[in-house]
Amino acid sequence: MYGAAFLFVALTGSALADPLAIRAARVLDGRGHVLANATVVVDDGKIVRIDPHAKHVDIDLGDRTLMPGGIDTHVHIGWHFDAKDGRSDAGEDDRGEKGEEAALYAAENAYKTLMGGITTVQSLGAPIDKPLRDAIGRGVLPGPRILTALEPISDDKLTPEQMRAAVRKAADDGADVIKVFASQSIRTGGGPTLSQEQLDAICGEAKSRGLRVAVHAHGSESIRRAVNAGCTSIEHGALADQATLDLIAAKGVWLDPQIDLIFRNYFENKEHFLDGKSYTAAGFKAMEEALPKAMKTFQAALKTPKLKIAFGTDALAGSHGRNFQELESRVRKGGQPAMDAIVTATSAAAECLGLGDRIGSIAPGYEADLIAVDGDPLRDIGALEHVSFVMKGGRIAKRP
Repeated sequence: MYGAAFLFVALTGSALADPLAIRAARVLDGRGHVLANATVVVDDGKIVRIDPHAKHVDIDLGDRTLMPGGIDTHVHIGWHFDAKDGRSDAGEDDRGEKGEEAALYAAENAYKTLMGGITTVQSLGAPIDKPLRDAIGRGVLPGPRILTALEPISDDKLTPEQMRAAVRKAADDGADVIKVFASQSIRTGGGPTLSQEQLDAICGEAKSRGLRVAVHAHGSESIRRAVNAGCTSIEHGALADQATLDLIAAKGVWLDPQIDLIFRNYFENKEHFLDGKSYTAAGFKAMEEALPKAMKTFQAALKTPKLKIAFGTDALAGSHGRNFQELESRVRKGGQPAMDAIVTATSAAAECLGLGDRIGSIAPGYEADLIAVDGDPLRDIGALEHVSFVMKGGRIAKRP
């Protein structure tokens, strides 16, 4: 009996008595505010109050910064380098890997992600996401809260009615969001692949089922079609012009750009991705040429009034657990103020996922998803790479 209880705690985090008072030198609430020497009180998995003058403290984090757990709105939690030949594997049985092997890689990625300070992810997406999401939700595996698209919609030959059927199937299968490929990869130019009618059908059907729609779109034309169809978020948008950014803002659609980690991870692990099909030498050259364009678009987005920007990394094989490196690049290379960047990865990302009333903020009634980093990320954004405390849903997964 003792052994089973020990295993559960080891896998899912420390089981501590409630209420629990956690103090830190700085508390960032995820909404742009800083509290000095404050204490966050957690009870039954929820934040019950922030006490600026607590007389009792259970965990003193010293000169660390306490903040909401990070929220990454675009990952591929199952992608990994497999044991067969070290190649990138999406965990979809397309390379002959056994299902149990793929599941363990996905669980490993989830653990790395949680230890890196990310407590919620949106995985866009693969069938393996579902059992992983559910196991973590049951509390039997350590990992971030997962929202998944399951099978993305990518076949541009489907009729509008077939598109609607694909949305209905995803909804019936338990998808949390619909993922659509409306443009080519950046490696092949990013041109549009779906018509306005097809996107209208997808977004309309998703809305009728109460589901958000995340659309892979790089160029302005594919973005305009997705925005006019009523999608929730534009994923990537690396080639958007200013008029298109203005349209995204006017329609209240989220932009989820990537300017560093996805590119850098590809370049660092080029030999693991090259396959002569989806990943070619020409495709890598195209990515090198696209990188400064993505940065320019991001910097233009920062200056676009009322444009809502989320935090997504497109984390895949090689980059799980490194999610905050993207945020650092937004600050150091992109020029985004550190506090604004942190807000995009907390309360703003939560709002993008439709969970703004539940996660992403340190406030009474919110889930106790908390992390602490060594130092002050407002002075040195690199502090985000030094996560020393992680709590998800009131359960401690990592502590100094």
